[in-house]
Amino acid sequence: MKVLRTKSIEQSIQDTEEPEHRLRRDLSAFDLTVFGIGVIIGTGIFVLTGEVAKDKAGPAVALSFILAAVVCGLAALCYAEFASTVPVASSAYTFSYATIGEFPAWIIGWDLILEMALGAAVVSVGWSGYFASLLDDAGITIPTALAAPPGEGGTVNIPAICLVLAVTALLVLGVKISSRVNAVVVSIKVAIVLLVIFAGLFFVKGANYHPFIPPSKPTPSVQGLKAPLIQELFGSAPVSYGWLGIFSAVAIVFFAYIGFDIVATAAEEARRPQRDLPIGLIGSLVITAVLYAAVATVVVGMQKYTELSVAAPLADAFKAVGHPVFATIISIGAVVGLTTVVLILLLGQSRIFFAMGRDGLMPPWLSAVHPRFGTPYRATIIMGVVVAVLAGFIPLAELAELVNIGTLFAFLVVSVAVVILRRTRPDLPRAFRTPWVPVIPVLSVLACLFVMINLPVETWLRFLAWMVVGGVVYAAYGYRNSRVGRRAEGISYKS
Repeated sequence: MKVLRTKSIEQSIQDTEEPEHRLRRDLSAFDLTVFGIGVIIGTGIFVLTGEVAKDKAGPAVALSFILAAVVCGLAALCYAEFASTVPVASSAYTFSYATIGEFPAWIIGWDLILEMALGAAVVSVGWSGYFASLLDDAGITIPTALAAPPGEGGTVNIPAICLVLAVTALLVLGVKISSRVNAVVVSIKVAIVLLVIFAGLFFVKGANYHPFIPPSKPTPSVQGLKAPLIQELFGSAPVSYGWLGIFSAVAIVFFAYIGFDIVATAAEEARRPQRDLPIGLIGSLVITAVLYAAVATVVVGMQKYTELSVAAPLADAFKAVGHPVFATIISIGAVVGLTTVVLILLLGQSRIFFAMGRDGLMPPWLSAVHPRFGTPYRATIIMGVVVAVLAGFIPLAELAELVNIGTLFAFLVVSVAVVILRRTRPDLPRAFRTPWVPVIPVLSVLACLFVMINLPVETWLRFLAWMVVGGVVYAAYGYRNSRVGRRAEGISYKS
């Protein structure tokens, strides 16, 4: 079947050397690790800790963060093999094209577009909330009409739009400049996280950990389309707390780790991809998992889980123990830290568009590289404008979980693709090999599926609708203009 035609790994690598599509190799292993840390430490640690502890897992929220990290870790081992073997921009899209076929690759690319665009928009809206709060503390009030979209009490979210456009301009100027800015910001962000851990230890009370795993409690209000798919499939009653609450919290805190796979989208810009990419992928995930678990443990020890703030749990925990100065410092860290999350999500998004344009599955002018800055400036600018519109004018609360399901689907496909490539190309040189194949990839698939079925039914329906739209777009444009297809038919291709 032509829709399952594959693009050879050799051809994928050869395409990266074309002068009009060549990206600059400016990133070291340190840069990639910092990129990973920069995108992971954000909404999850500054916001989700309070929500999942209060409503789902209780003091055992650290276990949810650890379990989510295990799911990501299994996928990271699979990503590391692919990224070091096929050092081509666009991550799971390229991996799928080389193993499963063109249409599955298109679906993954289409899925990643949704994941990163929505993720960047959601985080920029969160940044806007912290930014407005800090200005308010300084005596400067932004009218609600100018700091929230329609449907959320406002008209337009101007701070979110300004952030996205500023980050877009930075990305156009060059990936090395972006990485330097990111390194400075990540240093500040990690310092804030360490402050929370070590300063918070002085205010931990043992009584706040009891019971560590609260007894499960029915939540009959969660029904219908908002109920987890697992509940509808097996007829189980929805609960909070207990082990089921911890597992359902995993599906939420998974958002905290979204983005480590973006390290793989920068493969073409790594100096030594065979060495640097595995370090960046696995290193950033391990570091952030340790920080997340430590912060979650300290925060629920500082304040009873039933009293934690949902909007700003870290800052409010210090206010609760009488230290508002620490709370202000943490809020500043959140504003600074969320900036890098938006930056790196947009970086990954533009590289997906760049690769799909180079392959002809999207308009080829998207893959043009700026002659001076060496960046895919057209794809970057277009996605920056799209994300700015989403952040400024669209209520995103109901769509945030689409980011989770999209990421999990990409993880699942990459895990399957590792096994396929081991069988179809056993001779291929691999700088990094996923251990215990096929055990690790199978465990990764099962773990991703388990987290996916803990997401609401309405999230699944929206995800399927987006996939159907993607299938229509592929049939109307991608199939006819595929560079691989044109080569097979002897038709010249002009980028």
